[in-house]
Amino acid sequence: MSAMKRKPVQQKSQIRWKRKVLAALLVLLCFASLVLMEAQYPQVVSLSSLRHRFIVKPKIAFLFIARNRLPLDMVWDAFFKGEENRFSVYVHSRPGFLLNKGTTRSAYFLNRQVNDSIQVDWGEATMIEAERILLRHALTDPYNERFVFVSDSCIPIYNFSYTYDYIMSTSTSFVDSFADTKEGRYNPKMDPVIPVYNWRKGSQWVVLTRKHAGVVVNDTTVFPMFQQHCKRKSLPEFWRDRPFPADPAKEHNCIPDEHYVQTLLAQEGFEGEITPRSLTYSAWDLSASKDRERRGWHPVTYKFSDATPVLIKSIKDIDNINYETENRREWCSSKGKPAPCFLFARKFTRPAALHLLNLSVLGARRGAKSET
Repeated sequence: MSAMKRKPVQQKSQIRWKRKVLAALLVLLCFASLVLMEAQYPQVVSLSSLRHRFIVKPKIAFLFIARNRLPLDMVWDAFFKGEENRFSVYVHSRPGFLLNKGTTRSAYFLNRQVNDSIQVDWGEATMIEAERILLRHALTDPYNERFVFVSDSCIPIYNFSYTYDYIMSTSTSFVDSFADTKEGRYNPKMDPVIPVYNWRKGSQWVVLTRKHAGVVVNDTTVFPMFQQHCKRKSLPEFWRDRPFPADPAKEHNCIPDEHYVQTLLAQEGFEGEITPRSLTYSAWDLSASKDRERRGWHPVTYKFSDATPVLIKSIKDIDNINYETENRREWCSSKGKPAPCFLFARKFTRPAALHLLNLSVLGARRGAKSET
């Protein structure tokens, strides 16, 4: 009887002992885990930081249209420096021209010319063909999310970070686009492929989203019509190169690069996906100028004597654009707040641009001391 009573007592004692051992093992395991985690933490943080460093950010593709070399390459070199993972460069120059150490001092432009460039003539469809070539090359990089067209006389007027944030803060393209009501621009032969109600005009210096860049490259309808029916007027200065017009007054004066992207996006129903203004400033209202060179078909070219902090500040201070043909005023904004209208400006000679760079008035953010 006493032996039977002793047996349950021993069993209970063994169970309590096993529980204590299990609890001790669990405590030991937790402690070992904490020690291991503490030892591994710096490596985990390091790997996480390394991974973050190598995540490729969306890039802006800068698409330069140039005659030969880029005279303002060092201005852009200063703009790009330190931002190598947030941009890419493509250049369309005359066929056969190479950007090497003999033709550019900036590493950012070395060998960045496209290998299938064409001869471009002002006022011809070859200009928009060059734009399509640049876009086709830039679209091969899946990280290019915005596409900025730049001329060889264009300068950036803010630093890269401000420019990048401004462009990337919206899902829209920046396309100067308005209804063109002037007679002589639209050629009725384009109808019905391009009806007159889709006819638009604006600056060729656009900023496109990847979606809209694809629309331009894949266009097989509007571009052929422009090649056939959008041609510049035969001005006296060009009569040596083409037959004298039978009746100059009846000629349509269509400049393809001023209409193509705008009309194409209207035709495809994408006008609701654009901000209808350009980010590149040009001075056109020069009727009062005494300089005959400044009263032509092209915007003013700023020379060394024009290149002052006052000029750049006056461009940065523009916060609205008036479109008379549509009776509307476009107030400029970024991230829902009032903002300057322009990030770039043209046309500048090399001495003028380098002078501005040396004065440190380029690249400053709005409100910075260097702007005043």
